Amino acid sequence: MNDFTYAISTKILFGRNTIQQLAEEIEKYGRTVLFVYGQGSIKKLGIYEAVHSILEKSDIDCVELSGVQPNPRIESVRAGIQLCKDHAVDLVLAAGGGSTIDCAKTIAAGMYYDGDPWDLFLQGDNLIRDVLPIGTILTAAGTGSEMNGNAVITNLQTMQKFAIHHDLLRPKFSILDPTYTYTVPKEHTAAGVVDIISHILEQYFSPTKDSYLQDRLAESMLKTCINYGPIAVQNPTDYEARAQLMWTSSLALNGLLSYGKTTDWATHGIEHAISAAYDVTHGVGLAVLTPVWMAYVLDERTRGRFLEYAHNAWNLVGDSDAVAQQSILETRQFFSTLGMPTTLHELGVQQQRLQEMACIATTFGPIGRFKKLTTNDVLAILKNAY
Repeated sequence: MNDFTYAISTKILFGRNTIQQLAEEIEKYGRTVLFVYGQGSIKKLGIYEAVHSILEKSDIDCVELSGVQPNPRIESVRAGIQLCKDHAVDLVLAAGGGSTIDCAKTIAAGMYYDGDPWDLFLQGDNLIRDVLPIGTILTAAGTGSEMNGNAVITNLQTMQKFAIHHDLLRPKFSILDPTYTYTVPKEHTAAGVVDIISHILEQYFSPTKDSYLQDRLAESMLKTCINYGPIAVQNPTDYEARAQLMWTSSLALNGLLSYGKTTDWATHGIEHAISAAYDVTHGVGLAVLTPVWMAYVLDERTRGRFLEYAHNAWNLVGDSDAVAQQSILETRQFFSTLGMPTTLHELGVQQQRLQEMACIATTFGPIGRFKKLTTNDVLAILKNAY
């Protein structure tokens, strides 16, 4: 196991009606809030009205940034930073899924950077010196952004989708009420399950040999998704299924699985290039790419890890190449049972743009740690996925 420092600063308020503790948490940081949300779903859920009612009763001032889109845009970040400066905001509160939270995080970081916030994604995390406090109300499970220091933003002008990572970006508190996910459409619930699984796999397929504890934790999370994912898709108001997935999503990407080992993230890098160009739902793109990446990196050197995956995630028996390959097939079939597509062609991706996306995915050089991928490797994966 590698050396590491682990600090989780996010307070989790998990369960029904935990939103009632919102004012108490906000007041620890100030009395003026930038309320960031998406395209209206929180109004249908009653969250918008509940938040305003709670803030008004506690005399907390509220400024709004609405309309944050899936694959959040840098333009929304810039608008949010200006609102924070104009209104002397003390805390950024995001209500929504990962896109809204990532936008809020980048706004919070951009407040303490004098240049354009896109610089944070191009020049590195060392530009992040301080951030405004962040709070979240989660309405869709999948990204884990409610408990980690990551944020992903899209720049449509440059056709790029990049991430920043810093512990200062971890929310101060996150409200996780599984009932808020009841109305998430089936296709987005399924995409969220895929996203959780992909986060786990990006950390599970690692060149670090001695990571027994992390690997067993990862496998238990995989089995939770395999068990409860189809239940949530078929029965959206099953509280236990929603709760299990919501908590797994948070744990899958809060550092628990990655500290002490080297992780991969090649599949995410490739998918980001696709969704930046085609505005594809992140989990949908991952559903197509993950089995293809698996097949590409499976070889004599990596077979042992695939066999562990086969045995402990899918209950397969045997140590042959066929068993390792079967684990990939099981993954693809599971995604298909959730209603996910299997090819890039189904997503509307144009074959003539595959080279362009391979170059974008490797903007900063080869990607991946489990098996390092060059631009040509990424292009081969994209062709195989097409």
